[in-house]
Amino acid sequence: MTSVLPVWWDGPADGPTNMAADELLADEALRRCSPVVRVYGWTEPTVSLGAFQPLADAMGCEAIAGLPLVRRPSGGGAILHGTDLTYAVAVPKAHPWGQTPQVLYDAMHETMAATLRDLGIAARLHAPSGDDPPATVFLCFRRRSPGDLVAAMPGRPPQADDPKVMGSAQRRLGSAVVQHGSLLLGPNTAVGPEARDGGLAAVDSAGRRWASGELASSWLERVAARLGARLAPQGHPVGEPPLGGLAERSRHFASAAWTGRR
Repeated sequence: MTSVLPVWWDGPADGPTNMAADELLADEALRRCSPVVRVYGWTEPTVSLGAFQPLADAMGCEAIAGLPLVRRPSGGGAILHGTDLTYAVAVPKAHPWGQTPQVLYDAMHETMAATLRDLGIAARLHAPSGDDPPATVFLCFRRRSPGDLVAAMPGRPPQADDPKVMGSAQRRLGSAVVQHGSLLLGPNTAVGPEARDGGLAAVDSAGRRWASGELASSWLERVAARLGARLAPQGHPVGEPPLGGLAERSRHFASAAWTGRR
């Protein structure tokens, strides 16, 4: 049984700094031999590319022109950050949540679905169908993968084309698994309409203004309970002592060689 689930509530940072901190999170999971979580923000609207997406796809998307780009160490599709709840979780490969990709994916998404249902949002895990968009679609929230979080539109029963509100992607880094995820709270006006998705705001009949803090706290309490643990907020941002090493790793994620590797 895991007694605590360490969680870092980091403030806004730029793309390279956030990706570097998420890599350090993998080191911390191995040091503690347990899952660890980081929740964070962005200093400006930023597009994160999946590790295997061609840079040319981003350059060809006029709706995101001019926005900062950063390449994640994890896979998946491109995400526009700035109006989302962004998280990273790292787990040792030897941990039960690190041995099978779908286990970690479902652990984070099922708990969020339950949290949203408590708030009146008809959220559920996506079940694949023959009508799903292809995995090559550029934007994450236009794709569908098994276990993605979708939600029914107000006033109608669940449909196959219900909007996606949360997606995650993994990457194995040495002896740890890092999973990035994004819960879209509302539309981001930094991009053109053709790349703008409604998120929770589009499926909330109450018309609430969604904020990440209280929602994330309720969700992570559920995640900790699933582990048989309690939340343990950390008193320093990821990358500051005792972890260290943030500046060097940030330069890697800011480099043209990394961003243009595909």
